[in-house]
Amino acid sequence: MKVRSMVHASRNVTLVILAVAAAFTLGCGPQAPEGPAITAVSWGGSYGRAYRGAIQVPFMDETGIRVDMEDYNGGLAQIRAQVDVGAVHWDVVDLEMADAMRGCDEGLLETIDLDMLPPAPDGTPARDDFYPEMQGPCGAGMLFYSTVYAYNADLFPDEKPATMADFFDLERFPGRRGMRRVPQVNLEFALIADGVPLDEVYAVLRTPEGLDRAFDKLDTIADQVIWWEAGAQPPQMLADGEVVMSTAYNGRIFNAQVLEEQPFVIVWDGQLLDYGQLSIVAGTPRLEDALRFLRFATTGESLAAVARRISYGPARRSGEPLVTTHLATGVEMAPHMPTSAENAARALRNDWEFWVDNQDELNERFSAWLTRAN
Repeated sequence: MKVRSMVHASRNVTLVILAVAAAFTLGCGPQAPEGPAITAVSWGGSYGRAYRGAIQVPFMDETGIRVDMEDYNGGLAQIRAQVDVGAVHWDVVDLEMADAMRGCDEGLLETIDLDMLPPAPDGTPARDDFYPEMQGPCGAGMLFYSTVYAYNADLFPDEKPATMADFFDLERFPGRRGMRRVPQVNLEFALIADGVPLDEVYAVLRTPEGLDRAFDKLDTIADQVIWWEAGAQPPQMLADGEVVMSTAYNGRIFNAQVLEEQPFVIVWDGQLLDYGQLSIVAGTPRLEDALRFLRFATTGESLAAVARRISYGPARRSGEPLVTTHLATGVEMAPHMPTSAENAARALRNDWEFWVDNQDELNERFSAWLTRAN
């Protein structure tokens, strides 16, 4: 296999990189185990803390394998660079579904046979326990999460935003908006705000006229947008009054609400419901330990332990009954989940196939649009 031959040919380079990385990685304090180590890469912030408490620390305690955590902001660029030069120092990575599929197509990720993963506690095979949309050839499902928008209730004492159209209405709801500096989600939200029915959004985006319509709608608020890249930024921007409303990951807003008592309100209308995958970087010399970590991290019990710390739904059916209350505050989790019946009533499910097919082209167009808009 080309990837593995590249790894063996560059073994000395890999060892040097690993030695340097070990000096700077996070999550390996005085109590971390000695001996073998893997690097798990995820999204940081409140999600990273949930991941550490629910998965990283229990795995280290059970196995004696040290897990060094690194944060990133998504995408395949760093994975691609490591695989291309045969110097893989990331092992397990939390990926958005479209990136997991693209990475698989490019040979950047190891294939994962769901039959290798632990069954549910009642013996149900993993393949039947994972929700169908969570199953991909190069990963195991992690969590359901949503990109929503939220506002600071203190800034709206009278009329309050309630629909996706309100996010784009600067006349009725003046003030700066926060949006992630990528085309995905923004294009979908723009069409929803412009009146496109949820079940037609991706059909419209697949046409030149539909793309023009989405960018035209973004034009209407471009001069009032502050762009964010890391998921921890929107809650901070809202708390600081830098923006009056922002797109955000629902779990980040939930944690700000319940742990920091921030007066934030989530608008679920038009939420983009998405799926996370846990994948292993192709060519890692620590494959067996990485597989052991992936098996541990994607049990129903582990996923429920994450969901009791941040409001992201488990990828496995067996995990749902275990998600009861928030571990730190006792708040009931069900009303805060993006998959609850009430919250999902006006949800758009992410069409990862659209983004696999169009990501590069739309990244270029979005970057050019940003240059003109700013």
